[in-house]
Amino acid sequence: MAKQPKRKQKWEGDTSVAHALPEAVKLVKANANAKFDETVEMAVNLGVDPRHADQQVRGVVSLPSGTGRDVRVAVIAKDAKAQEATAAGADIVGAEDLVERIQGGFMEFDRVIATPDMMALVGRLGKVLGPRGLMPNPRVGTVTPNVGQAVKDAKGGAIEFRVEKAGIVHAGVGKASFTEEQLTANVRALIEALNRAKPSGAKGTYIKKISLSSTMGPGIKVDAGSFGA
Repeated sequence: MAKQPKRKQKWEGDTSVAHALPEAVKLVKANANAKFDETVEMAVNLGVDPRHADQQVRGVVSLPSGTGRDVRVAVIAKDAKAQEATAAGADIVGAEDLVERIQGGFMEFDRVIATPDMMALVGRLGKVLGPRGLMPNPRVGTVTPNVGQAVKDAKGGAIEFRVEKAGIVHAGVGKASFTEEQLTANVRALIEALNRAKPSGAKGTYIKKISLSSTMGPGIKVDAGSFGA
């Protein structure tokens, strides 16, 4: 029998059973033993088929405890809206010049926000930003005339979520250094957002499986009943 890695030998708790949310959070923190502040990731398996237009799941949620990371925000706007974005704390602001930089390979940002009047320009970036999940979209609040608030939301802990081809939503919900209460609040906020985003075409059990893990830790199964589901 192959010998297990030392890190795996030290993992605490049973990873084969579904735990109540408080216990799952506790186990994730206990197993986050790397020398850096590990990100806590959440994976939710939904009962949807994303190939159908009426079963898409996408949205944005503000995590009450924040993300624990510095989100670099790029804003495509001009004139007064560009000034508004800069005042709100945007890292990069521009119009045609920024679009050209992105087309040339500049990608030093985590979120892109644009004003509606700039979408003709932004459309050129579909092949660049689309595959990375960074294309501005009014459904998740990244195409908006209220760029100042959008920048503040992004900086303050708002995250986007989108179902993948396999019917799974992946999202970071904080850091291992967060308290159990902070992580629990973030997890609950994401689950509530997913329930609000439930598509009309979803049939049967919507939230099928939930797991939490840290960057280097094992996946801990979470009992969906912990959320009243």
